[in-house]
Order: sequence, then C-alpha cells, then structure tokens
Amino acid sequence: MTSTTSTDERLKRNSLLRRALVRPELGAIGGTAAVFAFFLILAGGTQMFALDGVINWSTVSAQFIVLAVGVSLLMIAGEFDLSLGSMVGFSGMVFGLLVIHVGIPVWVAILLTFVVCALIGTINGVLVIRTGLPSFVVTLAFMFILRGATIWSAITFNKQPVVSGIGDAAAGDPIAWLFGGKAFTGLFTWLGQQGIIETYTRGTRAGEPIVDGIPMLILWAIGLVIVGQWVLTRTKFGNWIYAAGGDPPAARNVGVPVARVKVLMFIVAAICAALLGISQAIEFGSAASDRGIMKEFEAIICVVIGGALLTGGYGSVVGAALGAVIFGVVQQGLFFTNVESSLFRVFLGTILLGAVVANTYIRRSITGER
Repeated sequence: MTSTTSTDERLKRNSLLRRALVRPELGAIGGTAAVFAFFLILAGGTQMFALDGVINWSTVSAQFIVLAVGVSLLMIAGEFDLSLGSMVGFSGMVFGLLVIHVGIPVWVAILLTFVVCALIGTINGVLVIRTGLPSFVVTLAFMFILRGATIWSAITFNKQPVVSGIGDAAAGDPIAWLFGGKAFTGLFTWLGQQGIIETYTRGTRAGEPIVDGIPMLILWAIGLVIVGQWVLTRTKFGNWIYAAGGDPPAARNVGVPVARVKVLMFIVAAICAALLGISQAIEFGSAASDRGIMKEFEAIICVVIGGALLTGGYGSVVGAALGAVIFGVVQQGLFFTNVESSLFRVFLGTILLGAVVANTYIRRSITGER
C-alpha cells in the first residue's frame, strides 16, 4: 500500500514553480511585463505614464477587458461568439433609438437594451445546442444579421448612420452616470487643490484637475474581472464551465448541465457586449452603426494571449484581462512614440504568436503532453 501511494501521480505533490508554470496566465504575464518595459524605455519621457496618460490607456484597455471577460468564459466553456463586435454596435443603436426616437427614460432604455441583447445571446446558445452546428457558424451568421440590422434601423428611423443627442438625454438620469460618468471626482478635485496632481493653469478651467475622475468603464472592467475569476475558480459553477469545455460527454455523465452552462455563457458574453455598447453611446453622446467592428476578433486574441485554449476547458479571466491591458498599452504607446499606427496589429500579432507558442511549449514540457 505504501509503495502504491508513493508512486500514484494523483497524489504527487507538485512544486510551487511547476504549479506556476502551468497557469494559463503565464504567457500574458510575460507579455505584459515585456510591453511595459518596452514602452518605459521608448516612451518613459512622454506623458504616457503621467496620470492622464495612464487613464487614457487604462480606458482603452477597459473596453477590451469588458468584452474579454465574457469571451474568456465562453471559450473556456468550449464555444465562440463572432457576433459580439456587431452586438456592440447593435446595442448602442437600440439604446440610442429608444432614447431619442421612442422617447423613453434613459434608465429604462438601458434595461431594455440589456434584455434584448440577453435574448439574442440565448438564441445563439440554443441554436448551437439544438442544431449541433459549430458556434463559429451560428455566430458568424448573427454577426452579419446584427450588423445589417444596426445599419437598417439607423437609416430607417434616423435617416443617417449616427444617432446624436444621447449625451443631453442622459444628463441627470439616475443611473446613466454608472455607464458614462466618472467616479471619485471629489477626490481628484481635492488632489488638484493640494497640488498633488496636475491642474489647468490657464483658461476657464484654470485650477481644475486635468484628470477629474476615473471613468466608470474602468471600474466595470475591474469588477467584471474580480467576479469572473471568482466564479471560475471558487465556485461549483466555475468547475462546470471548465468541464463543459474540456470534455462535454464526461461532464454530462457526472451530472453537469452542459447545455445550460453553455447557453448561460452566451448570455454573459452578450451582456458584456451590451455593456460596452451602452457605455460608449453615453460617453460619446451618440450611437454609430459602425461601432464594434473587429472587436470580436480582438477580444478572442486577448483571451488567447491570456492562455485559453481554442478547444475549451482551459483558461483564465485574469489572463484575458492582462491580454486586454497589452492591447491598450500598445495602442496608446504607439501614439506616444510617434510610430505609424498601422503597426499596431503587427505588434499584436507578434505578441499573440509568441504568447501561444510559449504557453504551449511550457505546458507540454511540464505536463508531458505531446
């Protein structure tokens, strides 16, 4: 008995280093460190790492994070949703038309938009489960359906592809600031008065802080990462997500409601896209039919950089968030270093390939996979 126990791999204790090396976030951590080091060297003397620069690239990163959280959970469950970029534009347009052309209160329009997008996510999930078609095919169809519906509704009801006036309508709404406002404005005003942060020195805004608060989208992104990672790693439902993506037949055999888990993840991903679409509409004061183009692929790249497998059953919300931070830092960093912006995707593709190769190589070396 003693001999069997000592050689049983299920009972073998792994070192801290070994456990760290098989974490899905490893490649994203390395990529994030490399990106920050790169831009600290090339853009350390610019405003990129001043408070206003940090807020800029954090806001861009938050946009990617909001989508990446939903995409990561869905991919870990073994599915894709290529319609999420179109959902961003669609949700913003639905929200804008409800507010401007239907005339309902902003907070009601926000709730209705979330309901509509959740229903579309449900339809996506149910079609994938009931038909047995790959989610790639089903959601690719919805990518075109939603983009076409967005353009059609804008032209039909608004006579142009941009719905304006949302900012004025949202002013004073009881919950609109949760999606397009800023937090801790009083604190930042006080910091400016104490000379701790920079303030304007001339004009009508003299004495006011240059950074007057933290955009709510950043707080949404942080909250989603915390909740998503907690659900994934600390709850029974998180185990179900991994099981549904890793080995669906085996998961069903032990009582995991695989179909329900997958449908719920489609809904979560759709809600994340709606959150981004509504936030952008309130922040910019308008809804545009071309918003969200290519966002679904960028979110998938974030998740893959974060260590998720395309086959499902493996990944991390924190890793996906780090992949999104890489996106935000690179996008803004190229601007501060005066590098041609078209190199943004070249840079990201290089990071993606490097992170995937590193993750795959290290995992195979540690686990003995072939």
